[in-house]
Amino acid sequence: MLNKFIGMGRLTRDPELRRTGSGTAVTSFTLAVDRDFKGQNGEKEVDFIDTVAWRNTAEFVSKYFTKGRMAVVEGRLQIRDWTDKEGNKHRSAEIVADNVYFGDSKRDDAGSTPTYAAPAPVNAHADFAEIGEGDGTLPF
Repeated sequence: MLNKFIGMGRLTRDPELRRTGSGTAVTSFTLAVDRDFKGQNGEKEVDFIDTVAWRNTAEFVSKYFTKGRMAVVEGRLQIRDWTDKEGNKHRSAEIVADNVYFGDSKRDDAGSTPTYAAPAPVNAHADFAEIGEGDGTLPF
């Protein structure tokens, strides 16, 4: 069987690190993922995907990701059945993240778009010598 999710989107809020009773790290966050097509109103629609990360992945996400940051999440889809305080049964779908990667470059403290310097010009022919006409045979 195959249950694999890979998605890229922006966090809708800062992840908050919590611990279970046994001390295991866990964090949950929602990933806003644009659909590939536009809706009837002509605008792109967005899916909000609930995601949970455990242990080292949870610590990594809570330390380095904030609201608005682009993340690539690799994991599996999990369906949970649960009962609320009134006894009503519910079903929730969420992604259990195995790996979370940066989907954008790090922003500076001001939150501005990063700038990159152009590379220094390189003489592309500096290491090459011209081959003479010769007899037409290749030199190797």
